[in-house]
Amino acid sequence: MIRSELIKKLESENPELKTEEIEKIVDLFFNQIIQRLADGGRVELRGFGAFSTRERSPRKGRNPRTGASVEVPSKRVPYFKPGKEVREQLNK
Repeated sequence: MIRSELIKKLESENPELKTEEIEKIVDLFFNQIIQRLADGGRVELRGFGAFSTRERSPRKGRNPRTGASVEVPSKRVPYFKPGKEVREQLNK
């Protein structure tokens, strides 16, 4: 599902809300998750899963075009751990 499909689904289930209102709600929801992760926090949605970040160590990489060795700096990457209900639905 993509963002526009989510908005259409929410519109059909909430006809009393305007499209602009739904878009603001969806943007607020995702922006809050992003901001919390950027601050080093964790976001847990009960029954769905938990979002967090993991640290990747610096390493040596290789430029695929030239084959030259390059230093890849450390970085934080997003991580999602599905909740029990999600795992059960996926493995029915």
